[in-house]
Amino acid sequence: MGTGSLEEVIGRLLRNRGWRIATAESCTGGLIAHRITNVVGSSDYFDSGVVSYSNEAKMELLKVPEEVINAYGTVSRQTAIAMAEGIRRLRNTDMGLGVTGIAGPTGGTATKPVGLVYIALSSEIRVECNEFRFGGEREAIKLKTSEAALEMIRRQLEEPAIV
Repeated sequence: MGTGSLEEVIGRLLRNRGWRIATAESCTGGLIAHRITNVVGSSDYFDSGVVSYSNEAKMELLKVPEEVINAYGTVSRQTAIAMAEGIRRLRNTDMGLGVTGIAGPTGGTATKPVGLVYIALSSEIRVECNEFRFGGEREAIKLKTSEAALEMIRRQLEEPAIV
């Protein structure tokens, strides 16, 4: 992984590729963008972050189709992917990250419990989405989500470049 914090490693990897990233966050409320931009020089590779908490923001800003939200729900693999692809298109970046979930303590159901999170990453390498079920209080879920998102970014950036 290299030396330094996860955020610093991601910064080096993005800079080495000449890539820029934009984030679309819901349940983390901008924590991932905050962590990335804590690194000096992050303006070289961090384009922007959108906190799209409401369904309306997801649809208006990120162009998440209303049909996707109606069919699968706000907290779903399909919505997270649409968020990642939407922010990537909107900002014309090399990578787009979409995060949606239920940080709690309210809002969970039997089928979508508190701690359910979907993290999607869209790039020229591929589009991937992972489901997580984190335990703990709201702040812990947000922190675990941000850590998992940064790890996904790192892993994808460490893959060989497409020629």
